[in-house]
Amino acid sequence: MSETVLDLKDLVCPLPVLRANRAIRSMEPGARLRVLATDAASVADFQSYCRETGHTLVSWSEEAGVYSFTIKRRTGD
Repeated sequence: MSETVLDLKDLVCPLPVLRANRAIRSMEPGARLRVLATDAASVADFQSYCRETGHTLVSWSEEAGVYSFTIKRRTGD
């Protein structure tokens, strides 16, 4: 399954999570969204977002100040 990439670098809290939420709501259940962000607060924000919404935070990493989050949309709606 392909993944959609959403470049949200240079946006600050809460915009990365809000924009990712808007994108993921339009995706099919089970689809993956990869988010790129530079706000360090986005780590805790995406962990909380996934815990509260039921989406799966498949992975996250940081390289040279850019955070990459892979989120799998929950399958039941």
